[in-house]
Amino acid sequence: MSRQYLLAADVGGTKVAVSLAVAGAAARPEIVAQQVYACREFAGLQPLLENFLKLPVVAERRGEIAAACFAVAGPVASNSTTLTNLGWAIDGNALAVKLRLPEVRLMNDFFAAGRGIGRLAPGEIETLQAGNPVARAARLIIGAGTGLGVGFLTWHDEGYTVHPSEAGHADFAPVDELQDRLLAHLRRSFGRVSYERVVSGPGLMRIFSVLLQETGAGIPSKQLQEALKQRADTAEVISEFAMARLDPLAVRALELFVSIYGAFAGNLALTTLARGGVYVSGGIAPKIAPTLKEGAFLRAFVHKGRFSDLLAAMPVRVVMNPHVGLYGALLEAARLCA
Repeated sequence: MSRQYLLAADVGGTKVAVSLAVAGAAARPEIVAQQVYACREFAGLQPLLENFLKLPVVAERRGEIAAACFAVAGPVASNSTTLTNLGWAIDGNALAVKLRLPEVRLMNDFFAAGRGIGRLAPGEIETLQAGNPVARAARLIIGAGTGLGVGFLTWHDEGYTVHPSEAGHADFAPVDELQDRLLAHLRRSFGRVSYERVVSGPGLMRIFSVLLQETGAGIPSKQLQEALKQRADTAEVISEFAMARLDPLAVRALELFVSIYGAFAGNLALTTLARGGVYVSGGIAPKIAPTLKEGAFLRAFVHKGRFSDLLAAMPVRVVMNPHVGLYGALLEAARLCA
């Protein structure tokens, strides 16, 4: 009997990670090929996947792909979606026909991430707050990247059921005068301001720009100005300069970003009563883990008045593996061909 393979992808607003893995009963499917692509280099998901399927190690196994699942950064309905921060329209059924695959299942990226966290190795998670975890209690997963993803998990029968969410698009709620002014600045551009406009890669750049306009905020160093001109990912530049303490304005921007991130995570932890743990995932968290550990995130997370003790008892962990959503997609593909 020939081997069967699984095709999975984690489709974000900036990058797409694609994997081919061996179908089987392993906790984490054995990956035989993996590639990360920049979205800007392709007109849509289909040509990107065709590029992957032409790789020699993949092409020779293409006829043995039993199922495919793609985690997508947008709401899924009738196995189709339009990516929130990219605009790609994706239809799973149409892709199955065009790519000659038995089945293609689409799932929200934080639904996939929620499934994937249970398969992470201990070394792929770092603890911000140990808390007092409650067995089978609700869990929360949140992650900033190009956008702001959210999912939550509840116990059902013998395991966790994942629920996708679009909570990242809830209204931004400032907690002090500086954040009030940030909201006022952003409202001029967007009208309604969601948390995703602030807690995301583009959001960090917006925070930096607003601080730059604030009286007495200072100006960026020449080194930072040059780096911002030369590199496309301006949020990554700001975070790198901030963590290395190379630019005071970058430090202030990242600290404000992390504080707002923590406050939002705390809001959702209250909403879901996430006594089973809060998982901070996404593309940004692993890169700024040292800053997340410095305390501003947790101070904002637990700063909930009469419920501060409740928040202080919830475990908070950083997911250091950026491909947790890919694991979730592989698990769904494995279920499809079981």
